[in-house]
Amino acid sequence: MTDAAEASRVPGARSRRRLILALVLGPIGIVILLGLGTWQVQRLHWKEDLLHTIEQRMHSAPISLADAEMRFTETGDVNYVPVTVSGTFFNQGERHFFSTWEGQSGFDVYTPLRLDDGRYLLVNRGFVPYDRKDPATRPQGQVTGPVTITGLARNPLSAKPSRIIPDNEPKENIFYWKDRDTMAATAGLPAGYTLVPFLLDADKTPNPGGLPVGGVTIVNLPNNHLQYAITWYGLAAALAGVLLISLLRRLKAE
Repeated sequence: MTDAAEASRVPGARSRRRLILALVLGPIGIVILLGLGTWQVQRLHWKEDLLHTIEQRMHSAPISLADAEMRFTETGDVNYVPVTVSGTFFNQGERHFFSTWEGQSGFDVYTPLRLDDGRYLLVNRGFVPYDRKDPATRPQGQVTGPVTITGLARNPLSAKPSRIIPDNEPKENIFYWKDRDTMAATAGLPAGYTLVPFLLDADKTPNPGGLPVGGVTIVNLPNNHLQYAITWYGLAAALAGVLLISLLRRLKAE
């Protein structure tokens, strides 16, 4: 065989090896992409069911605190369940969670509510603008005496939900995530206090003086799983198309 003939065979051999490699790895990639797309479809159904459950809960009739506690004990989940409670605010212990409301920065005011049985429940009374953090700037809202509140129960967080969230500053009474235990521990509650195991977001019933602004619960659960599924399925189809075209070209060349 001449050197020229040998040289002409090398590119063809390399081309066949590349095609074989593509035909081996390509289907594996397609299976992986299809699997990712199917997983996103499953996540889509899960998210839709979750949003439907939240919607049903938020528009259901309020239950008593005792029923909510029983439910939490049995399932560990009372998120967005309407609950009615009665007690007296421990106003001097209010804690401040940094938030925004209708484009304005400020704080959600978490105030311990002393229940008739002596326990405490942290209640998110609502939003105050940044310059109204000091309770002295909104004395009418410092309600004294027995009150009855209806709101949405919220599950406690066991840890900071994301690394990008700043650490809480308990000494400054500024919280960036809802650390229920630290909020209570820094609120000046009596020694030996007992907490209800979840929190409560008060509804939009107006407070005296207009502050805090209640009803600030936000349900923010992005549901982009359909877009992700379409993307993964589309990539699988594109890869299959590339492999098919490559194979047809090779067969035509031979």
